[in-house]
Amino acid sequence: MIRILGIDPGSQRTGIGIVDVDAAGKLSHVFHAALLVAGEEDFTQRLKRIFEGVNEIIAMHHPVECSIERVFMARNPDSALKLGQARGAAICAVVNRGIPVHEYAATEVKKAVVGGGRSDKTQVQHMIGVLLGLKGPIQADAADALAIAVAHAHTRSSLERVGIPRTAWRRRR
Repeated sequence: MIRILGIDPGSQRTGIGIVDVDAAGKLSHVFHAALLVAGEEDFTQRLKRIFEGVNEIIAMHHPVECSIERVFMARNPDSALKLGQARGAAICAVVNRGIPVHEYAATEVKKAVVGGGRSDKTQVQHMIGVLLGLKGPIQADAADALAIAVAHAHTRSSLERVGIPRTAWRRRR
């Protein structure tokens, strides 16, 4: 059994999702939440809360691998910079614990979970509920984090079957 932490970084809310995947590729939901950091006056305090929140969740659930969404180009440079800093705080928390980090573009995640790279958030939320057997609505950022973990589980399973490194997998697309 492999426990995977998925992170959907954000400067106001950071989604966290954890799944277990067995040798046959069967997924099990472990945990999901959204770290709400928008209430802090100072942006550096938001980054601190992301770092500490991710650390607490790692200590509680002991994931062995992490997947995180890659930064996309936003229209607003200030927003893109803040997103990158939030992502950096989350990555630092994970790397500080010695956990390997795997990055995925949003289109890769959507394709792995929904089947199309242009799917919207409601489709991702619905499919995560179906794939993991979750009842009721799932907060959007937490659903995205679970989707990132599921995408990594699918990718690592495929790579093991094919026997190639992830870097070679990316070049073939």
